[in-house]
Amino acid sequence: MSSPAPAGKAPAGAARPAGAASGKDVRLAAEAWESLFRSQVAVMRRLQSGPAFKKLPVKEYDVLFTLSRCPTGKLRLNEINDHVLLSQSSLSRLVDRLEKRGLVERSIAPEDGRGILLGLTEAGVALQKEIGREHVRDIAELLLPALSATEQQELMRLTEKLRSGLPD
Repeated sequence: MSSPAPAGKAPAGAARPAGAASGKDVRLAAEAWESLFRSQVAVMRRLQSGPAFKKLPVKEYDVLFTLSRCPTGKLRLNEINDHVLLSQSSLSRLVDRLEKRGLVERSIAPEDGRGILLGLTEAGVALQKEIGREHVRDIAELLLPALSATEQQELMRLTEKLRSGLPD
């Protein structure tokens, strides 16, 4: 068992406040970010080129997926925007395209009568599930040879820790 850190000193390996970062810490953070980012880009390029996204572009699928995970099945546009990597105006145009394809529908928010809710149509649910099944298989084909089950769990733990540690 390790002894406690001296008063005023963080234990070895503990996160430091951003203002207390040394040059070495800053370089390491930048290298870790670059590694995470480049891995994400490489994986996404492979996934986007797979058969799952021939039916619908990734960004459009992301909106369908976000709606499918909502317990009520409906979200406001700004709530969807919290989960996707698009500007509000780009998201609005994307939603218009999805609506024209019959994959999503708008409705009035019952709690205020002015807000607009977005939900999946039956066709949207079916397409999201179809693409989702293919997408999960494609993910498994990429991750299973590269990472053990333990490493996948560690990756999930670390990325969740990163997300939850970000300021609002």
